[in-house]
Amino acid sequence: MARYTESVCRLCRREGTKLFLKGARCYTKKCAVERRATPPGQHGVRRRKPSEFGVQLREKQKVRRVYSVLERQFRGYFEQAESRPGVTGENLLRLLETRLDNVAFRMGFASSRAQARQLVNHGHFFVNGRAADVASYQLRPGDRITVRERSRSTAPFKTASETLRTAQVPEWLSVDPEKLAGSVVALPRREQMPADLNEQLVVEYYSR
Repeated sequence: MARYTESVCRLCRREGTKLFLKGARCYTKKCAVERRATPPGQHGVRRRKPSEFGVQLREKQKVRRVYSVLERQFRGYFEQAESRPGVTGENLLRLLETRLDNVAFRMGFASSRAQARQLVNHGHFFVNGRAADVASYQLRPGDRITVRERSRSTAPFKTASETLRTAQVPEWLSVDPEKLAGSVVALPRREQMPADLNEQLVVEYYSR
């Protein structure tokens, strides 16, 4: 399966904002956006005022990169969101938020979505008692995620069990730090999803 293999810090610099793609590092002075706020490429390049299309494109790229979704798959999510009742932009974010890798990240089982995706792909999670190794697996209210018994002694989950005790979990999720398990309580409402993403611009981009 195709995936982005270059430096993810370049993506943050390209969008001109932190996308929090490297977990704890993004909160330190080592963050590339903190050290070099200019876009990647030739030194001294200045940001020009983007056109309306440019603003829409950048927001679409930003949302896609936050959730680590390739273009073709992202377009598929948009088409699903458009075909469902309700607000298309909110439907799109809801589809992205309820991906298995994102939920594992939101629950605190991983420090970043990239790590969560790797843990899912390596088969460290069960969903409703069955092994699940597809990062894009769509979760629904009532679904329960558990860490495999033999995986709980590994370094990522030892760290997670310590941080989960004080971590803040979104209201639409519930987590049991002792059992390294969690459940989807309900579908997230707009106010429970990232406020720094402008889904309307994404809708406008695909509605041209």
